[in-house]
Amino acid sequence: MPAETILETRGLTKEFKGFVAVNNVDLKVRRGDIHALIGPNGAGKTTFFNLLTKFLPPTRGTITYNGADITSERPSQTARRGIVRSFQISAVFPHLTALENVRAALQRNLGTSFHFWKPERTLYPLHDRAQELLESVDLGAFANELTVNLPYGRKRALELATTMALEPELMLLDEPTQGMGHEDVHRVTELIKKVSAGRTILMVEHNMNVVSSIADRITVLQRGAVIADGPYAEVSKNPQVIEAYMGTADTELVGAH
Repeated sequence: MPAETILETRGLTKEFKGFVAVNNVDLKVRRGDIHALIGPNGAGKTTFFNLLTKFLPPTRGTITYNGADITSERPSQTARRGIVRSFQISAVFPHLTALENVRAALQRNLGTSFHFWKPERTLYPLHDRAQELLESVDLGAFANELTVNLPYGRKRALELATTMALEPELMLLDEPTQGMGHEDVHRVTELIKKVSAGRTILMVEHNMNVVSSIADRITVLQRGAVIADGPYAEVSKNPQVIEAYMGTADTELVGAH
């Protein structure tokens, strides 16, 4: 596998009792890219993510990461390789502060997550790094705010900070701007661009303005199969892609800038 390819799937397929959710997907993600996975509702995008993170076993096909076959690994093994996923629904602890959420993620990386009986002062050395991560997603001023009180867009920014605390080499972002107003979408898009420095991002995203502005490469799924792959300018003109998006609730594909 070429050095510039960090993740590759070959013939990746998932069937559920005769229904093919992911159909023979060949995908290559280049190191350092922001790679978007798009497609109408029911196209198989989330199932594909579940295969990559081992929440589901594939029916057939292979997943290769940094040259190693990881197809039959357990989720924990794959996570330790540096593949970290953020979920569609904000996955942060609502009754901890923003700082405590990031600190908890840093603890997980140190392998001390379950040391509940240790005094809190043992966590103080993690404060500086947690604060640094909050600053990186423009949440420095919200460090001591309870997460439950944060606006939705800020919660998603916090989720990015906790994801980065795990020091991922490959970040899988599942609908990072879902349910956001225009201002939050813009802020989170800029944050994704910022945190992509030095790492690779594979994102499922429905907002074509986001995709057209930050994705280096786009793969389009329809009914579980790849119908197009390439840069936005090329993919947005593909007749099959235009047809796939017509009559759906998704944002208009052509001219979305």
